[in-house]
Amino acid sequence: MMFDGGIRDVLIIGAGVVGCAVARELARYDLSVAVIEKEPDAAFGTSCRNSGVLHSGINYAPGTLRAALSVRGNAMMDGICAELKVPIRRTGKLTIALDDRDLPGLYRQYEQGRANGVPGMELMDNSAMRRIQPGIGGMLGLWTPSSAIISPYGLAMALAENAHANGVEFCMSHKVESAAMSRDGIFEVAARDAVGGGKKTFKAKTLVNSAGLYSDEVSRMLGVDDGTIYACRGEYFVLDKRLEGALNTLIYPVPGPNDPGLGIHLTPTVDGNILIGPSAEYVPGPDREDCSTTAPVMETLRREGRRLLPSLGAGDYIRSFSGNRPKQTPPAVGGNADFTIEGARVPGFIRLQGIESPGLTSAPAIAEMVGDLIVRRAKPSLRKNFVAGRPGLAERFSLLPMETRIELAKSDPDYGEIVCRCEGVTKREVRDAIETPLTRPTLAGVKYRSRAMMGRCQGGFCLPRIMRMLREEYGFDGEGVPSATELMRVESPWL
Repeated sequence: MMFDGGIRDVLIIGAGVVGCAVARELARYDLSVAVIEKEPDAAFGTSCRNSGVLHSGINYAPGTLRAALSVRGNAMMDGICAELKVPIRRTGKLTIALDDRDLPGLYRQYEQGRANGVPGMELMDNSAMRRIQPGIGGMLGLWTPSSAIISPYGLAMALAENAHANGVEFCMSHKVESAAMSRDGIFEVAARDAVGGGKKTFKAKTLVNSAGLYSDEVSRMLGVDDGTIYACRGEYFVLDKRLEGALNTLIYPVPGPNDPGLGIHLTPTVDGNILIGPSAEYVPGPDREDCSTTAPVMETLRREGRRLLPSLGAGDYIRSFSGNRPKQTPPAVGGNADFTIEGARVPGFIRLQGIESPGLTSAPAIAEMVGDLIVRRAKPSLRKNFVAGRPGLAERFSLLPMETRIELAKSDPDYGEIVCRCEGVTKREVRDAIETPLTRPTLAGVKYRSRAMMGRCQGGFCLPRIMRMLREEYGFDGEGVPSATELMRVESPWL
């Protein structure tokens, strides 16, 4: 969307899941809101490169923002996902003590969960755990039924599209180069267009820094030099859908008190794959977006996968990927710092820094908190015509009852043509993904929205058909859509 030279009430930097949640929350009010994002679409950064787990709140120290916002955000998700037609599964989670050395950590998590108000927790012996997950090992487990799985990029894009439908402006492919406050208290942000190379200046009364891996750099532009972001990489394997159903719940080890992550584990996804990972290693060098996968870690994941699922075969590993967390603790310290959510040091500047896990879980609660800060300052009225729902199918076409699919195909022939055989994606679903009003089409955006090119053949069948659609039906000459090679930097990792 093109911006004019006006002054917005609120400008948000970053269209990850938190930035998009803030945008949707602010769309409830009579405010002019805009979002700028350096990538071509929402959720192309850290927000898509994670396990897609909604955490219960047992892992975080009582009294911290991470604890309070994860519990609150988790409780909000069912309603939000119903409104936005985003799949969510309350699988629950077992945190497993394999031997006596793990017991203190497991009891610590139980006590933290009690203090944080985590609902439904239960300590289970092995026989009780086996009723949830047959064949599971371990001497004692902590069951948290509120833990869930979700599509992280699906949620972020749904939040963005709903915010856009309610009047929020989005400007993609613009990287912030400078930010300052003028003498009259207006924020001026200059951003470079990654496509055309030109520069735009955006003005706003309130500035929300939700820049993820680069949130510290944006803060320094406004004179707030308080801490550095360190990229911490988590690597994963994606397993074939042949194994769907092998895992009934989330299974986690007991993390150590100074571990940078929660340990390597198996995670079912809402799309039917299982993930092995993540690892947790600080990224060497200055490139915070270095999402490489490394041979030693891949071998560790294979070994762990075979231990946890002995039936795994070499052909079950269909893809690897990694994602980088924006940590505030340096490698020498490890562990995890609390979220930084601040709105007082520079009037009108709201700083969201170090929003790593459980950032996905906490996103709607963070948005609620940011909304309260802005509403107290600007005192806007509620928008009378806010629409909470999102149009479209409640389920993917391939998951609908057969009679429903037949009726849809009769009413629209594009539902009767399968473009992606692996995932059962129809031409209508691909067309809807291409025609998103949020931004210009990209192959990565089509993948995120439709799951085409995300199956076992990795686009071998459907990619040529989608490219032909873009050329023949939408007039793209090859320059309007990233090539397959260019796509590798920003594609969905769950492929």
